[in-house]
Amino acid sequence: MLILTRKDGESIKIGENIEIKIMQSSKNSVKIGIEAPRDVLVLRSELLDEITQTNERANQKEDSLLTRLFKGFGR
Repeated sequence: MLILTRKDGESIKIGENIEIKIMQSSKNSVKIGIEAPRDVLVLRSELLDEITQTNERANQKEDSLLTRLFKGFGR
């Protein structure tokens, strides 16, 4: 992991087309701006975790439904 210190208004470049800019910082939080191409997915990690968990629960329910369906056909 790379750890950097940045001040308000300073930025970090990732590759040629992604820039992370420090918009405002305070004692307990930092506001950042992210410039990236539209085809680059940018999500908060907690949102991505929630989506992953929801998908896993949906797959488990689907597997359960399929199992019951196949049992109904004598398989």
